[in-house]
Amino acid sequence: MDHFHYRDGELWCEGVPLARIAAEVGTPVYVYSANAFRDHARAFRAGLAGVRDAHLAYAIKANPNVAVLRLLAAEGYGADVVSGGELARALAAGMPAESVVFSGVGKTEAELVRGLDAGIGQFNLELEEEGEALARLAAERGETARAVLRVNPDVDAGTHAKISTGRKENKFGVPIDQAPAMFARLAGLPGLSIEGVAIHIGSQLFDLAPLEAAYRRVGELVATLRAADHRITRVDLGGGLGVRYKEGDAPRSPADYGAMVERVTRDWGVTLMFEPGRVIAANAGVLLTRVIWVKPGVVNPYVIVDAAMNDLARPALYDAWHDFDPVVPSGERVTANIAGPVCETGDTFAMAREIDRVAKDDLAVFRSAGAYGATMASTYNSRALVPEVLVDADRFAVVADRIAAETILAAERVPEWL
Repeated sequence: MDHFHYRDGELWCEGVPLARIAAEVGTPVYVYSANAFRDHARAFRAGLAGVRDAHLAYAIKANPNVAVLRLLAAEGYGADVVSGGELARALAAGMPAESVVFSGVGKTEAELVRGLDAGIGQFNLELEEEGEALARLAAERGETARAVLRVNPDVDAGTHAKISTGRKENKFGVPIDQAPAMFARLAGLPGLSIEGVAIHIGSQLFDLAPLEAAYRRVGELVATLRAADHRITRVDLGGGLGVRYKEGDAPRSPADYGAMVERVTRDWGVTLMFEPGRVIAANAGVLLTRVIWVKPGVVNPYVIVDAAMNDLARPALYDAWHDFDPVVPSGERVTANIAGPVCETGDTFAMAREIDRVAKDDLAVFRSAGAYGATMASTYNSRALVPEVLVDADRFAVVADRIAAETILAAERVPEWL
């Protein structure tokens, strides 16, 4: 359902040839398929059809482009935000404030106030002191903030260490064995309505067993809290479903996930909150790039492209795999290294990768780049900030401009004493 396909020997996104986008917008450039976003959003919702009361809050950190958010708002998605900036984006995209969940381990008091002023539907508390601060700020306004307590179940998700969030040594949530006493103290605070618990153990998960183990621990906690006369009406189950990045990846479907959730939670009697991000966005986008040089190497040639680690950071951060495909295949296979022009050895997308042979000026794409791509981009090496394009059927639009190095330079100031 990624909507990137070859037609007459050339790669298209929906009804637009990628070569046309390269010619009109330049490279590197992120290209998103509107219908892929729609399809993935609908597939996730359909997978939860057996869940009685589900609230879907798209994890904005995966891809925060306002045009993308507008698409998902039209599909009935709320937002999971982790900063005041993401909250502003959700509201700008037309996502109702009451559909917004404010997560994040380091919310400042100013951000708590922004959430209160906007009237968001739920704060996910990460520590007791945060709950005390939220209660005070809400009470000062004569309001009551709705919140849940995020717990850490100490369950190893079996994913990359840098995207694992549910082990006891991770920074997220409160230890689940400390949650009942903490919940009781927070429940007594004026200005705070604490209504349930939240959990998220990591992302890019292929195995549902860790999720099920974590959810069962949460179910036990819900029973404990109710036995102490607390009213529990909502449980936030987070996100984390994996997606296919390369051949051999075998992610579980939303339907598989939904069946597990229904089986584990059917007796909880709560609204279940879900925060899908990567599973909706990743395969809805590519990074379109152009070959600058093919440089001979001692072992394998280096394909030097105009995209770099500042445009797509995941390979440098996580050793992440992104398929590299030509826009116009040559049909000849070679083994090569793929790297960008940034002055870092880490600016390498693949080593000893078998790819279709490409030459100087050829166009190619890094696939599955719709999540954690443009949103992580920087201007390292004083490079321009990469633009974004949205394709919908046979039309496309630039939905984030390329910000030139000169524009960034113009925002800097030299003190007069220099």
